[in-house]
Amino acid sequence: MPLVLAGTPLGDSRDASPRLAEALADADVIAAEDTRRLRSLATALGVTLPGRVVSFYEDVESARLPKLLDALREGETVLLVTDAGMPSVSDPGYRLVAACAAEDLPVTCVPGPSAVTTALALSGLAPDRFCFEGFVPRKPGERGKWLAELAGERRTTVFFESPRRLAATLAEAVEVLGGDRRAAVCRELTKTYEEVRRGSLAELAAWAGDHVRGEITVVLAGASPRRANVQDLVGDVLGRVEAGERLKSVAAEVAAATGVSKNELYNAALAARRDA
Repeated sequence: MPLVLAGTPLGDSRDASPRLAEALADADVIAAEDTRRLRSLATALGVTLPGRVVSFYEDVESARLPKLLDALREGETVLLVTDAGMPSVSDPGYRLVAACAAEDLPVTCVPGPSAVTTALALSGLAPDRFCFEGFVPRKPGERGKWLAELAGERRTTVFFESPRRLAATLAEAVEVLGGDRRAAVCRELTKTYEEVRRGSLAELAAWAGDHVRGEITVVLAGASPRRANVQDLVGDVLGRVEAGERLKSVAAEVAAATGVSKNELYNAALAARRDA
């Protein structure tokens, strides 16, 4: 039988799917990040847990793997749940899935809520291309390097942050990325005190100084494309022309890709070719 990865509600138990309730009731073994939260969820869903329940959080993840793998080899169904959202997405689960894959043991999934896509949808920022960065590095030096890597990231970026460090992270983001960059801070998603704050990094940094609480997901707008310098592109255009392409076509293509004026690039290339 398979390892089953099951998504659990972010806060509101009514978001649980019927398949999750069935999986909880049918599993031989349930590996839970927090066994107390698991039992509270089961109670809310009116589900009795007949299977063995074992804890499976970060500090014991490696130690629990052998027995869970043994259970799978013996044909038992192992259900993996975390506190909220999808297992292995910044939560325990990756090592177990990798171990199953290495032995060709079956793995399936009961899809469920994800703070990443929920925050992305609520942010009002471009959702067509995005990346997920997990948790922000805790040490200031590493955090600064991490932010610098996002300076040119064109995709929308989603990440998690502790409420205790949110103000410091947003303040440093203003310094590294600029105060005008758009972002959204999503707090306590699906819970009683859900809040979504949208604005510039400068505005959000000022707000976060008021001791924000709860589970935090941040969505950061992608970097705006930098306008290229026409003179820097002339050499590339002439190189392609010398290789047999038409100047007008090359100038139009390069201008469209870089955001410069087509006519300005065409005239600059003509002038450079005359001077040569």
